[in-house]
Amino acid sequence: MADPTPVFDDLRAESDELDRLVAELDPEQWTLPTPAPGWTIAHQIAHLAWTDRASLLAVTDEDGFRALAEKALAAPDSFVDEGAEEDARLPPAELLPRWREGRTALDAALRTAPPGARFPWYGPPMSAASMATARLMETWAHGQDIADTLGVVRPPTDRLRHVARIGVRARDYAFGVRGLTPPADEFRVELTGPSGDPWAYGPEAARQRVTGPALDFCLLVTRRAHRADLAVHAEGPDADRWLDIAQAFAGPPGAGRPPKGDAG
Repeated sequence: MADPTPVFDDLRAESDELDRLVAELDPEQWTLPTPAPGWTIAHQIAHLAWTDRASLLAVTDEDGFRALAEKALAAPDSFVDEGAEEDARLPPAELLPRWREGRTALDAALRTAPPGARFPWYGPPMSAASMATARLMETWAHGQDIADTLGVVRPPTDRLRHVARIGVRARDYAFGVRGLTPPADEFRVELTGPSGDPWAYGPEAARQRVTGPALDFCLLVTRRAHRADLAVHAEGPDADRWLDIAQAFAGPPGAGRPPKGDAG
């Protein structure tokens, strides 16, 4: 079994980077609208805080998490927004410490989880490493919303390998959530990491392929940028279709981002 410590460390680093981005904002900036319709910067951080608490519950109190999951199933189209709205009403001086406390508690719980343990989630059960990877993906994606709102360009890091891996593994989910039959054959995905290293997934001899910068692929699968604005390319009709619908997260895909030329 692989040591999960590196992904825990990467999640902590990703969270700390986002923390530095929002820590010095004034209260008015927390109310700025982000690219997610109806969500301010406060909503973005509130969502992360809410999901960290849900994750902590899954790791430490399975019965409590199942009760929370039942509420989500009863309102599948609104529970995410409702969770964000609850904490977004807090003053930033309360919201920011709440997010910090929650993610610190989750970090400790994941690091001390029994080896091989799996925890309930809204989909299949997750290992501690998988849960940390999912939290990192969300932290990076919602951090991108905040960075875009503030006009900040974040240098990409090799932590994106976790986001890219989820995006690749979620290929069949992206088809299924739209009522489409997933392709029978695997794709080859070849990406260039921020440090210039090649990241490859899938059989080398696969006939259908996806290539491009890792950053662009991660923006695509988190639906933080439109395909037309990214240097991600497909060979083969199924791979081409995938790039139109790819998503690394569970739940409805949402509208995604319009092409930059259509944003105004």
